[in-house]
Amino acid sequence: MIARRYRSIPRYAGFSLVELVVILILIGILAVVAIPRLNTRSFDARGFFDEVQATVRFAQKDAIAKRRNVCLVFDSVSIPNTLRLTYSPDSAAPAACSANLVSPRGVTPFTVTAPGGATGAVTLAATSNFRFDGLGRPSAGPITVTVTGDGVRTFTVQAETGYVQ
Repeated sequence: MIARRYRSIPRYAGFSLVELVVILILIGILAVVAIPRLNTRSFDARGFFDEVQATVRFAQKDAIAKRRNVCLVFDSVSIPNTLRLTYSPDSAAPAACSANLVSPRGVTPFTVTAPGGATGAVTLAATSNFRFDGLGRPSAGPITVTVTGDGVRTFTVQAETGYVQ
């Protein structure tokens, strides 16, 4: 007799139907959670809002630290959706902010521009331009700053204290 050799083939190769269904459900849950997070417009708008808020706080702290007026110019003409910081080098004319403030990164002028530039993907608006005096008080108030992108986000600079909330 001829001896035949049989290879042992695993009886259960592959996945069961239950395992495939569970994997598809997990992939579906991950897709529902992950896809909205890929929306960069929302991320850019939130990041820009935080950057503008931090810049306003920086302007107030710089005004207090150096006992000078720091002006905040919300530009909508030359570079749309931009916040620019300047200061008054002359104590005799404190309202005239003619010198550009240097950013902590060493960039002059200190500007913050919305992502998308003039296209308006994210827009910046304020009720008015204003300045902080040497004690950190705003020249007008309250000032409301609005960033529009994926929704509307606002913060307010209080009149007496300059508190940004």
